[in-house]
Amino acid sequence: MTTESNTNHAARRLGIAWLALTGAVAVHVWDEAANDFLSVYNPTVTALRERLGWFPMPNFTYDVWLNGLIFGVGMLAVLSLGAFAGWRGMRWLAYGYGTLMLLNAAAHLVLPLVAGRFIPGVYSAPLLLAASVWLLICARHWVRQP
Repeated sequence: MTTESNTNHAARRLGIAWLALTGAVAVHVWDEAANDFLSVYNPTVTALRERLGWFPMPNFTYDVWLNGLIFGVGMLAVLSLGAFAGWRGMRWLAYGYGTLMLLNAAAHLVLPLVAGRFIPGVYSAPLLLAASVWLLICARHWVRQP
């Protein structure tokens, strides 16, 4: 394969992995919405604020939370165009995106063990974990087009 062919292949792989993770995030949002995530999240944020005096996470109403996540998933899908095109900086965005979703998935898998109760989002967390790892692997092998 030529260098240009390798570059195009790596960019296509990064774009596909980005879309796969974005699809996994969409499934995860559906999982959380279907299992009443805010009934766990909002009381947790309130308790942390009372205990710590300051906690940077807001409480959400269902509509604001869901609409914000739908918008975010849409924006992530649009950003996949940059991955397919080999835009400068996409590798670092992929590292950040993959790492953030990897941590999110890990939290959804570990918290039920620690808390001893169901945490909404746990069903889709393995998919989120796998897609995050795939994106991180693709980002490591990505080569920007000249």
